[in-house]
Amino acid sequence: MSNGADGGRSDSALVEDPGLPPVAVDDQVREAEERRWTPRRIIVWTLIAILGGLGWTMIAIVRGETVNAIWFVFAAVCTYFIAHRFYAKFIERKLLKPDDRRATPAEYKANGRDFMPMDRRVLYGHHFAAIAGAGPLVGPVLAAQMGYLPGTLWIVVGVILAGAVQDYLVLFFSMRRGGRSLGQMARDELGVIGGIAALIGTLVIMVIILAVLALVVVNALGESSWGVFSILMTIPIALFMGVYLRWIRPGKITEISLIGFVLLLFAIIAGGWVSNTDWGQAIFHLDRPTIAWGIIIYGFVAAVLPVWLLLAPRDYLSTFMKIGTIVMLAVAIILVRPEISVPAFSEFAGRDNGPVWTGALFPFLFITIACGALSGFHALISSGTTPKLIEKERQTRFIGYGGMLMESFVAIMALLAAISIDRGIYFAMNSSAAVTQGTVEGAAAFVNSLGLAGVNVTPELLAETARNVGEESIVSRTGGAPTLALGLSHIMQQFIGGTSLMGFWYHFAIMFEALFILTAVDAGTRVSRFMLQDALGNVWGRFKDTNWRIGAWVCTAIMVAGWGSILLMGVTDPLGGINTLFPLFGIANQLLAAIALAVCLSIVARQRGAGRFLWIVAVPLAFTAVVTITASMQKIFSPVPAVGYWAQHSAFRAALERGETSFGTARTREAMEAVVRNTFVQGTLSIIFVTLAIIVIAIAIARTIALLRAGGGPSTELPAQPAGRYAPASLFASKPERDLMKQWAALPAEKQPSGVGH
Repeated sequence: MSNGADGGRSDSALVEDPGLPPVAVDDQVREAEERRWTPRRIIVWTLIAILGGLGWTMIAIVRGETVNAIWFVFAAVCTYFIAHRFYAKFIERKLLKPDDRRATPAEYKANGRDFMPMDRRVLYGHHFAAIAGAGPLVGPVLAAQMGYLPGTLWIVVGVILAGAVQDYLVLFFSMRRGGRSLGQMARDELGVIGGIAALIGTLVIMVIILAVLALVVVNALGESSWGVFSILMTIPIALFMGVYLRWIRPGKITEISLIGFVLLLFAIIAGGWVSNTDWGQAIFHLDRPTIAWGIIIYGFVAAVLPVWLLLAPRDYLSTFMKIGTIVMLAVAIILVRPEISVPAFSEFAGRDNGPVWTGALFPFLFITIACGALSGFHALISSGTTPKLIEKERQTRFIGYGGMLMESFVAIMALLAAISIDRGIYFAMNSSAAVTQGTVEGAAAFVNSLGLAGVNVTPELLAETARNVGEESIVSRTGGAPTLALGLSHIMQQFIGGTSLMGFWYHFAIMFEALFILTAVDAGTRVSRFMLQDALGNVWGRFKDTNWRIGAWVCTAIMVAGWGSILLMGVTDPLGGINTLFPLFGIANQLLAAIALAVCLSIVARQRGAGRFLWIVAVPLAFTAVVTITASMQKIFSPVPAVGYWAQHSAFRAALERGETSFGTARTREAMEAVVRNTFVQGTLSIIFVTLAIIVIAIAIARTIALLRAGGGPSTELPAQPAGRYAPASLFASKPERDLMKQWAALPAEKQPSGVGH
């Protein structure tokens, strides 16, 4: 048969081993099963559509002075189900056309380290844990400044049409090309100039992204012995899980999952015990620079160890906590049914001088909320570790598109947590210490001066809230993570335990966020090593060999040194590293998404007859390009110091030259010098990022037009190789898939395929 995703090349030469059962469900049987609409299916999907439509009606149209939080959950979840079942399936059938008779790189390149077939459930956990970093937690919290509706719409609609599409396409295209990195695919598709621009852009942007992810972890764990102990315990637990699945009890996924889950819960509970001891405080109460160095060392070790030993089981382990916590929060919202008093569009939706972040709703909302809707970082994971581990081609929809939908749900939960707390407390927590003076009195005075409708925060309220969560202060706890923790504790204490357990839930959430983000750091470091190896391989071919240990270690050390140095700069920044780096992180992340979609556009244009489906990629690319380029230009050229990097740089430099010792939000001369230095770095990097992105997008568009005029082009995929194993496509196997699995299970042990989780 001819596969439309390979430019028309025939795969009829694929010959299955006659001594094995079929490696794929027969196409006609599978199609009949997928298209079979029973009365039960019709009723289920009708109810999903009605419930989702009712949810959207309540939050977008019927909304009154308050809106119940359950409608957000229903609207988002029902929309995700419909998108995965219908839109993602449409992309699979019309654009990608996966073929399970083809072996994936995990099978034909298996080396026991970076390439190996992994059970789809374990890989889903690994992939989700790797992509779900700071973005879906921090971005929506910060975006709540604009009200609840803009963020909700962008998170849900954006993920369906842009974020999940990008993740799915990049994963599939990388898998078909032997697990190549995004930068190398750009080099293959766009030629020397476009390829070099993409390679440089992805590498430099990756350094910024990893530094910010690590910085959020440092801020969450700083001076928290509970959090440090619990996070450290996840490392030996993951090592044990890896050894257990590899040698002790191969294939016992359910068994090790239960063991790992129990050990994780014990680590969380034990963290509370340890933090109340003198020795626990002495050992695990660490300052931020020490934690930063620990994360740097961990990032190097995790990137060079075999993926089955630490990375995959640790990510799988953390997925229990991530998904479990989010589902628990969703259940609590449905049962508690908190009323949201935040307006759909806040007072700052039409302004560009908000206290949490500056800039107009367009384009900066779409920069602030990145990972929950669209994230370029995901393209690096989808062309990094995951395509080297995926077992069958049809699993890409479940893992790529489905994994991103789960992250979007995390972002919705983070937004709900942020808007469920008192608005005055929200602004007191997320406004900088320069305006709140770091005191409850100063915070109350500042928030009340904003003139927000129905908001009258008092110092007593801020002090009482801090006591309830076991903190000395909640004032100016910027970065989003503490606000999410407070929101989660506010909802969960109404569900279980009352006010007396707010402290437990708050610190549980802090640890949850740190674990959530740290898994993106370790996977991202490994991916950055692959990227650098691909880039250097264009000059010295030996680097392309991922089995070359010296090359792997050298490339890992270079990338860790890059993001580690920026991390240390952020940790020691007198104004706070998050305030310095997060705007740059958002723009860089979305510019990277534009680069990834541009590469996908060129790949799709190679397929004969795919022109009528090119809009699947072109629409999100066009929107992302407009948003990110507009935001970059405003950050570079805006004369308003609160918005423009160079305007702020000039204003603070002039103040220094006048001999002033304080200026704007900087209360000391050291802080003023830090602003000058940081805005210079931000402004310079912004120019580099947007220039590289424009080059890549322009070349991709030109290449696409040429390919469309020619009716397609030669494929850049690797030649198809016959598969010798089988696995279902999604989380739950269909009846034809279960029947085929029984045939494989009946094989003698010596004929069973090897891999992680089988």
